[in-house]
Amino acid sequence: MVGLDGLLFGNWLSQQGLDSKQQFKYLQSGWLERIARGVYKIAGSHPTLYSAISCYNTQLSKQCIVGARSALELRGYSHYVPMGKSVAFLFTDNDHKLPEWLLQGTWEMIVKYQTTSFLGDDLLGVETQMVNGRPLLVSSPERAMMEWLNMPSIRSSLLDVYYVMEMLSTLRPDLVQSLLERCSSVKVKRLFMYMAEKTNFAWVEDIDKSKIDFGSGRKMIVPKGKYIKQYDMTIPTDLAEYE
Repeated sequence: MVGLDGLLFGNWLSQQGLDSKQQFKYLQSGWLERIARGVYKIAGSHPTLYSAISCYNTQLSKQCIVGARSALELRGYSHYVPMGKSVAFLFTDNDHKLPEWLLQGTWEMIVKYQTTSFLGDDLLGVETQMVNGRPLLVSSPERAMMEWLNMPSIRSSLLDVYYVMEMLSTLRPDLVQSLLERCSSVKVKRLFMYMAEKTNFAWVEDIDKSKIDFGSGRKMIVPKGKYIKQYDMTIPTDLAEYE
């Protein structure tokens, strides 16, 4: 799927029968505009960030994921309306970094990008979602919550995360179980289960915690807060006392 709002990649165009010389002619004629080496758009068009990511994935066989809070917002889970530009949380594994033209481009959204493999590299819990007529790789709510909890700056917004957790009454326990068992972040596993149990949703009862490695030793999620003995961690007081 190309469309007038998308990008065109030189390698993909060559596969469609438009070689580099012909591509150059289209540039000279003004029909194409260059964004970066081997990356073009139709003259006068204004690709969105998500359309650019969709083209990047589909034309180049890449796996850039829209995850964390952005994935939850795309699925309708948000407790507030963001002011100003929306933020797009993007993820790839450690071996496949996004190009600078995509990260530094002038988009309608703010790009927050992270390479990580803390949930493995096989895209467990990543699903294809159509956004404005284009396929995007979007984290499921189960995976997106864990990605959000894994963000470096999460300490200051844990109550915001919990507000969204309160909306997730239909998470799939089998997927939650699989993600938690492979998750390499002790912090994420403890916080996720603490929040899940705090909601009292029915799906939480199906999680077998004996199969999850919660690690050992105290976790200071924040330097000062409330100690949660069950998970041997100190969390923000506002989260602990929220009912």
